[in-house]
Amino acid sequence: MNGRHDEGPHEHDRGLAHDLPVLARRRMIRLMAGAGLVPLVGCTADGKPSASAPPSASACAEIPEETAGPFPGDGSNGVNVLKESGVVRSDITRSFGRSAGGTAQGVPLTVTLTVVDAASGCGTPKRGAAVYVWHCDRAGAYSLYSDGVTEENYLRGVQETDERGRATFTSVFPGCYQGRWPHIHFEVFGSLTDATAARSITNTSQLAFPEDVCEAVYATEGYERSVTHLRSLSIESDGVFGDGHDQQLATVTGSVDEGFRASLTVPV
Repeated sequence: MNGRHDEGPHEHDRGLAHDLPVLARRRMIRLMAGAGLVPLVGCTADGKPSASAPPSASACAEIPEETAGPFPGDGSNGVNVLKESGVVRSDITRSFGRSAGGTAQGVPLTVTLTVVDAASGCGTPKRGAAVYVWHCDRAGAYSLYSDGVTEENYLRGVQETDERGRATFTSVFPGCYQGRWPHIHFEVFGSLTDATAARSITNTSQLAFPEDVCEAVYATEGYERSVTHLRSLSIESDGVFGDGHDQQLATVTGSVDEGFRASLTVPV
């Protein structure tokens, strides 16, 4: 990978074909023992429970292992943003350091990932772990890689988990590009030191968004391409989430006017 790609404007992730080699490594740990994981439910744009909310199928399974995709920025595919000063931050909407200094536009989104210990029944928060998140902008482009934003590093950042195992990021709602359901990538590390050294990733997964929330966001200015792409997809047909997404579908509240809040419990 040379840090750029030559696809058209709708193919920033290159889709499932490039993800299959990594998906082959996916861990199928589906532990059904114990209870204690709060059921993950989707919400509509006005904060009410979504009719498409998933059941709590796995009481305390480790988060499914997923592909990091072709644009991780963690050093595994050329570009490494994790070792740059400034990557540890909660607001990931702006580029930092020696990058171009742009700001990603879109509907405001706050993302909270709560990392818990799966082996203890998911009741013990993982304090002092670290989470790296990254996602595309509203046009479906990935900073550092996609044409037009190779000099930017926005929508990427690392946070250390607090005493409740939480890592929270201020961002914008990602767009939907060809072949993939709307999502956020994340990697979990044992410590902030490991994360900023780009070593010892313990878990790699993705967060999915409820369809009704996506539809509300994509009806706003700047997300026009996402409307077309979303119509051609379903979460069940997605190459990553199609084999089960009950652990990865975020709980989402809020509105287009006020911004949205997405949360996900991440057993590791």
